[in-house]
Amino acid sequence: MEFKDQKTLPLSKSGDNDDQWHVSSSSPMTTKGVYAAISYMACAVLLLLFNKAALSSYKFPCANVITLFQMICSSILLYALRCRKIISFRVNSENHSTKDTPGMLVPLNTLITTLPLAISYLLYMLVSMESVRGVSVPMYTTLRRTTVAFTMLVEYVLARQRYSLSIVGSVGIIILGAFIAGARDLSFDSYAYTVVFSANICTAVYLASIARIGKSSGLNSFGLMWCNGLICTPILLLWTWVCGDLKVTANFSHLSSLGFQVVMLLSCFMAFLLNYAVFLNTTLNSALTQTICGNLKDLFTIGFGWLLFGGLPFDLLNVVGQSLGFLGSCIYAFYKIKGL
Repeated sequence: MEFKDQKTLPLSKSGDNDDQWHVSSSSPMTTKGVYAAISYMACAVLLLLFNKAALSSYKFPCANVITLFQMICSSILLYALRCRKIISFRVNSENHSTKDTPGMLVPLNTLITTLPLAISYLLYMLVSMESVRGVSVPMYTTLRRTTVAFTMLVEYVLARQRYSLSIVGSVGIIILGAFIAGARDLSFDSYAYTVVFSANICTAVYLASIARIGKSSGLNSFGLMWCNGLICTPILLLWTWVCGDLKVTANFSHLSSLGFQVVMLLSCFMAFLLNYAVFLNTTLNSALTQTICGNLKDLFTIGFGWLLFGGLPFDLLNVVGQSLGFLGSCIYAFYKIKGL
């Protein structure tokens, strides 16, 4: 991230009309939008590696504490960058409000406006943790990839967003590939399926809310991240304290290890970049594009894991399903870039 010869970092734009936020399927993806999508996928893969090192290599037992550390570090970094005027929290950085609540850097009513975004994020985290129970990994992956369909539905409900048949067709290929990949484990558990689909809905609402709330609040990607951190961090801190995760962390044997501290620091920094990429990709492109990028990232992660670590048994259905998922994502990217 380079600060030289510029007063502020790249921001997502918002206009006075709905067309800049109401992204239609006929709007081609800009060069900046392509960079945002690629940056998200790169950051997501790197963050996964650092989190994997902390949870597996060092056997750190508290995933929620990692999320808490990431949110605290992100908020500190945003506060420092904002105070040094390297970034702005608003789309129109020249029009700073005089009604900012002391210490919050945004007006209280603006913070309240972002509550739905923070609530959907917290629900997404909590439901996602519960969703892995009672469902095998292949079936979990299959059901989670149906998030693209939920995202399209939520975008239509919230913004009356419609997509062309080519885009809908590419999404259909992705979902078909997901079910083929998980076809060997089609066991049904009504509770588990309900929880996973609830996680899909929370994810879709969270992504769709980013652009809508960004427009109504006048905040850019950094501002949305800041408000999300202000609301979610105290709640997550209370949650980890009630669950006893903070006590477990204080007694963790590798807490003073330099290697563990470096891994955690890199994880926190990558989480900051990833959150920024998520907000930027969603506002520049769309919630559906962000969801497709998430699926494509998973495919790259599976491929890199197989090449680097091996140990995965060959399964023809899984290979066919993953290939269809990749094909559908590529078709979506082609039509999105061309604006068809």
